[in-house]
Amino acid sequence: MSVKEKLQANYENMVEIRRHLHMYPELSFKEVNTPKLIAEKLRSFGIEVKENVGGNGVVGRLEGAYDGPTIAFRADFDALPIQDEKEVPYKSKVDGVSHACGHDIHTAALLGLAKSLADNHDALHGNIVFIHQFAEEVVPGGAKAMVEAGCLEGVDYVYGSHVSSWSELGTVLFCEGYAMAAADFFELTIQGKGGHGASPHETIDPIVAAAQFVFGVQPIVSRNTDPIESAVITIGKIESGTVGNVIPDKAHLTGTVRTFNPAIRDMVEQKLNNLCKAIEIQYGAKLEFNYTRGYDAVYNHPAETAMLREAVSINLPDLQVLNAPPRMGAEDFTYYLQEKPGTFFFTGGGNKEIEAVYPHHHPKFDVDEQSMLNIANVFVEALKLHGVVK
Repeated sequence: MSVKEKLQANYENMVEIRRHLHMYPELSFKEVNTPKLIAEKLRSFGIEVKENVGGNGVVGRLEGAYDGPTIAFRADFDALPIQDEKEVPYKSKVDGVSHACGHDIHTAALLGLAKSLADNHDALHGNIVFIHQFAEEVVPGGAKAMVEAGCLEGVDYVYGSHVSSWSELGTVLFCEGYAMAAADFFELTIQGKGGHGASPHETIDPIVAAAQFVFGVQPIVSRNTDPIESAVITIGKIESGTVGNVIPDKAHLTGTVRTFNPAIRDMVEQKLNNLCKAIEIQYGAKLEFNYTRGYDAVYNHPAETAMLREAVSINLPDLQVLNAPPRMGAEDFTYYLQEKPGTFFFTGGGNKEIEAVYPHHHPKFDVDEQSMLNIANVFVEALKLHGVVK
C-alpha cells in the first residue's frame, strides 16, 4: 500500500483521536493528558519519543532505512478558554474550554501520518520528526521554547499547516514570503487628577488624554508607514470613570499592533512611546506605557513554498490550490522557519452541509474532518519533494 492508501485506511482512527481531543481539551501551558496521549500513540507506532520538550512538548523521530534528509512536521495541541456551543456528539466535556481553532485536527492529522509512515519505515530515504507543540495560543507560546530545547536539531526542512473554516474543504492555500503578521500588545494607564465635571480647570482629565492617544496613533500608520507596507494599530479596550458628572483619576487602554516588516515594527513601537511622552507634557498627566512583543511575522521560504505548491497541483488533482494573501493573524510557527527552510500553508475545512462555517475562536467553530487527510497528503508531497518517500 502507498502512504496515501495507508492514510485512507487510518482515517477512522484519526477521527477517533480528533474527537477524543475535542471532548477533552486543555488550555495553553496546562496541557497534561494531551501530551501523554500523543506520546503513547507515537510509541505504539514504534516511533522514538521525547516528552517535556521545552515544557509540555512531544517530539517523535522516525528513522528511515536509507540515508536522506530529515524533515520535520509540526502540529499544535492547545485549546481555548471558549465555551463549546456546538450540538455534536463530540462536544467539549470541559466547561469553558474548547478546541475552537482546529488544533485537534492538526494533532490527529499528524498522528495519522506518523502511523502510516511508521508502517512503511523500511522504505524511507531519510528521517522524519513529528513536533507536537503546546501553547500556540498564548504568548510567549511553545514553539520558541521547543526550538531552544533542540526539537530542530539535525532537521533540514520544516512544514506546518493550519486548518481553515474560512476556506472550503478541498482547498489548499499557499503564500510565499510574509504570510502572517507579527503581533504585539500594549497597555496604557493614564494617571490624571479627578474632580467635578463642572470644574475641569481644577483637574487633569485622563479621558481627554486618552482621546488624544487614540487620535494620535492614526498618523503612525497613515503618515509614517509606507503605503506599500502594512501596519495595524487597534485599541480594543478603554476603561475610565463611573458617572457622567465626575472627571475620573485614571484611564486604562489596551490594544494590539500588527506588522510584517521588522523596521516598521520598531518604528511603531518608538512612535507610540514618543506619543505618550508628548501627551504627558501637554496634559500634565502621568502615563505608564507597557509594550509587549508577541510572535514575529511568519515568513515562508519562497523556494520551498513554490515547490510544494507545484507538487500538490500536479500530484493531488482532487485538491484546489489557491494563493493566500498575507493575513494579520499571528502564529508562532515563525520560530521554526527562522531556523530552517520550509513553509506554513492553510488547508480548507469549511463545509456548509455540516455547519462548519463559523470563524476561528467562535463558540460554534468546527471543520470537516476530511481536512485531516488533506493536511497529511500535502505533508507526504513534502516528503516526496525531498526524496524521503519515493
